[in-house]
Amino acid sequence: MSSNTSDAIPGELIYYAYTFDPEWSDVHIVPISDVHYGNPMFSKKHFLRTIKYLEVTHNAYGILNGDLCESTIKSSKGDIFRQVGTPQNQRDWMIDILRPIRHKLLLIVSGNHEGRIYREAGVDISADIGKALGIPYRPEGCMLKLSFSKGNSWHPESPFVFWGYNTHGYGGARTKSAKAVKVERTGTYIDADFYIMSHDHVVNAAPDISLRPDNRTHDVKLYAGEPTERNIKQGRVAAKRKMLVKSNAYLYWGGYAETGGFGPSDLETPLITLTSEGSPIDKAVGHKHPRVLVTL
Repeated sequence: MSSNTSDAIPGELIYYAYTFDPEWSDVHIVPISDVHYGNPMFSKKHFLRTIKYLEVTHNAYGILNGDLCESTIKSSKGDIFRQVGTPQNQRDWMIDILRPIRHKLLLIVSGNHEGRIYREAGVDISADIGKALGIPYRPEGCMLKLSFSKGNSWHPESPFVFWGYNTHGYGGARTKSAKAVKVERTGTYIDADFYIMSHDHVVNAAPDISLRPDNRTHDVKLYAGEPTERNIKQGRVAAKRKMLVKSNAYLYWGGYAETGGFGPSDLETPLITLTSEGSPIDKAVGHKHPRVLVTL
């Protein structure tokens, strides 16, 4: 696999790396997904609350995770006669509302609603939004490498590094467990510290644990305190905690959700907090190691 993203195969998974202030002890990640601007049930109040949080919080950054626009067309589900504006109007409104905080946005992926237009006409409005805001775009999903703080592994200038993966999501599901298992499945084949999946309009956060070998080894004595004649060393295996996050939607209940027998959407945005060893959040509870926290 090429290390240069300019040489990457189209569709190949890549990552984008951001380095934040070394004096920060925490970074907050806010998933913005399933806005569905143009849907008559859109909650502008809740959406603008999220935008305001990013605007006033210096160490908070957003990820645009698909279905920002309703994008109803003749061949798709949804009420084309009740949606607010055309898909082009919806795209332009989204650009205008996000432009003041574009410096707080890390990347954008596409959703199935924007995909309707691409499949029918080859026009990618998610790409348009990303270009207008000057942020990276990968339609399928993307990885992030986020570095901040200092003092990692007892090196004074070494930052703490967190890896994240986000994708819009797929398929239908009725129960919360069926919706949550999709992001759990993703966590089995991509190695990261946190995962964000949207699409299902239900907020959920769950920790998961995997075991990872520590590269550090030491000499081992196998029998009666005697060193072995072969060059055998011993190491330890550490537990790695990762967070599996399903994000919200900005839609009041009614319309398609009601007639289709789906439950109400959670309108509150989950907040993902990355903490270093110097985090006051962790000091308050006596925790000494970097970790990922989710506030629902």
